[in-house]
Amino acid sequence: MMFIIGLDLGQAQDYTAIVVVEKKEYMYEPKPAEYHVRHIERPPLGTPYPDIVERVKTIFTSPQLKGKTTLVVDKTGVGSPVVDMLKRAGLNPLVAITITGGNTVNKDDDGYHVPKRDLVTNLQVLFQEGRIKVAKELKLSSILVEELLNFKVKIDIKTAHDSYEAWREGVHDDLVLATALACWYAEFRHPIPRIRRL
Repeated sequence: MMFIIGLDLGQAQDYTAIVVVEKKEYMYEPKPAEYHVRHIERPPLGTPYPDIVERVKTIFTSPQLKGKTTLVVDKTGVGSPVVDMLKRAGLNPLVAITITGGNTVNKDDDGYHVPKRDLVTNLQVLFQEGRIKVAKELKLSSILVEELLNFKVKIDIKTAHDSYEAWREGVHDDLVLATALACWYAEFRHPIPRIRRL
């Protein structure tokens, strides 16, 4: 049994999202792993980062998760100092992910650099294959499903670059990204070549 906490850190106008996913593997059956969303939380807008760290610590050290959980954090933007706070709080193992607009996944001393395309596409595939299960009794389950359905790919015809965003303004993507972080790490945590810094 393996649990992953996906943490998407919000800023002034964005929610922070905390999602706990359980990876269920079938050792004696030729079935791919399933991902069961066990907890979804969206602290109120403007919640200070020290309070977010304390809340994540409470979840991480709960009897159900203690010793069998990895914390996967979006380090993009404001994430770097908060990642440091989470490390100082003793939340290990901790995996930091910087979301990029690139095409390849890289790993360095600061964690993984993952294209948003990889995060979102992996989650959409899991959803379409029925490999991600979201319990309806979870308070925010319908919002998570709505966020996933609202995501769209936007292609710039001039540059051929793609971007992923909610299809209408005012729709948040924090729950999708927190879930995507957890599922991407659980699905692809095989060794990735490290890149050297110059």
